[in-house]
Amino acid sequence: MAHNPLVSIVTPSFNQAPFLEATIQSVLDQDYPSIEYIVIDGGSTDGCLNILEKYSDRLDYWISEPDAGQTDAINKGFNMAKGEIFAWLNSDDVYKPGAIAEAVEYLMRNPDVGMVYGDADFIDDKGEWIGKFPAAPTDYVRLRQGYVHIPQQSTFFRSRLWKLVGPLDPSFFFAMDYDLWVRLAALTPIHYVQKTWAAFRLHGEAKSMASADRCWPEMIRVHERLGGKKLSVIYAKYVIRRILEPVLPYRLYARLWLQRWAMGRER
Repeated sequence: MAHNPLVSIVTPSFNQAPFLEATIQSVLDQDYPSIEYIVIDGGSTDGCLNILEKYSDRLDYWISEPDAGQTDAINKGFNMAKGEIFAWLNSDDVYKPGAIAEAVEYLMRNPDVGMVYGDADFIDDKGEWIGKFPAAPTDYVRLRQGYVHIPQQSTFFRSRLWKLVGPLDPSFFFAMDYDLWVRLAALTPIHYVQKTWAAFRLHGEAKSMASADRCWPEMIRVHERLGGKKLSVIYAKYVIRRILEPVLPYRLYARLWLQRWAMGRER
């Protein structure tokens, strides 16, 4: 690759000591030569600080101080980032080897594409494979209909677009990534690549497990902010999910249970 654009990776962190080191290592072990790595910790008290100090000479910047949550931490990181390409990796997720190089290569070969995303695996708290994230192609129209299918962990976008549509909305707890993707897709093509670039960790404290019911109401806020009506595909999906809400989280818990059951049988 003749030109290696700087890639800025931001990791927001708060009390994820059991997983943070694996996240950091997955970034530092990438074979891409031009990475700026920023970790924004919200004042963890569980040992994260020791991990950050251990890797301090290999991080471009890190800080541990109280903040307003994950969205605030990501914004803080991107506000100081200098790269041509941005991504964030949460402190319980990991990149697959070669992910950053492959994402950069795609964006370099396709200058009209503003955002690219790949596949992601589901893993458990021990890093064991559970299944595949249901990634699929989408675009602005389908995003507005609630057809998301984008694993945030495997998403990379051009920083010049962040300057046009950022920052993340700090009022969102769950759907700040969906909100960003809608804004990006309104300006640029977004493409899906069938390569596994990340692993999405499911565990008892994960936001996707503990607070999934907050996602769709926030997506509806995006829909309404853009002038969307109740008579729409996304609103119909929202109503159906509200009816099924009591059982939906158990799909993810079932993945964890089945994985542990299978491992128990192997023993």
